[in-house]
Amino acid sequence: MSQRWHPSPALKASAALHVASAAAAVAVPGAWPWALGALVLNHAALTTAGLLPRTHLLGPNLTRLPAVSADRREVALTLDDGPDPAVTPQVLDLLDEAGVRASFFCIGWRAREHPALCREIVRRGHRVENHGDAHSWAFSTFGYRRMKDDISAAQATLSDITGQAPRFFRATAGLRNPILDPVLTHLDLRLAAWTRRAYDSRTGNPDTVLARLTRGLGPGDILLLHDGHGARTPDGTPVVLAALPRLLDTLKQHRLQTVTLHQACP
Repeated sequence: MSQRWHPSPALKASAALHVASAAAAVAVPGAWPWALGALVLNHAALTTAGLLPRTHLLGPNLTRLPAVSADRREVALTLDDGPDPAVTPQVLDLLDEAGVRASFFCIGWRAREHPALCREIVRRGHRVENHGDAHSWAFSTFGYRRMKDDISAAQATLSDITGQAPRFFRATAGLRNPILDPVLTHLDLRLAAWTRRAYDSRTGNPDTVLARLTRGLGPGDILLLHDGHGARTPDGTPVVLAALPRLLDTLKQHRLQTVTLHQACP
């Protein structure tokens, strides 16, 4: 059953501004340029908010694990854009060797191409979450129906393949618009961003990738890597495979326990 949507304070303020601007333009005809200017600034602010993956202005957004999880010295390792048959199995082996569990944000169409690999992720004790069906770079421009259809298609695919319904959603590159929050509320999904991002889809230097994830690392962090669409080192190795073992060692040295988002946010 879908929940009732409650707009964020910023969206409530935006709606109030629209009403006030319309009323002012009707009551005082000469005021319409000011009313129009206020609306333009408002939409520019909302657009800017959509370009900030970690903002809470457009609705709830998981950017850190709950305090109770941080108190247990837990962190979450998340991997985006898979499954990739050339990379994901090796990532799974590395996680197995370290006894670590992760959350895989999978793309719907890739899951349909590699259903056995999605099932293998779950079989090894990890969670599969929703990263959209098309993984379109235009996702943040989608209207309500198109956005809902895209997320719903991935949700149905991943649920059918794995037998587990994803509980979290992450937009392409974290970019979104004000429509996403009511869509996720209707689909009973939670938006999940990150605390630390490796930019490993663009950076092939494992030292740089590791530094971005571990600088200031602490309990409650949500770490983002990619098992799909990742960059490669100069010798052609997927950078995630070069950086991940060192990251797992660092987590162990800091006495940090890696959990899935599902475990941290029951």
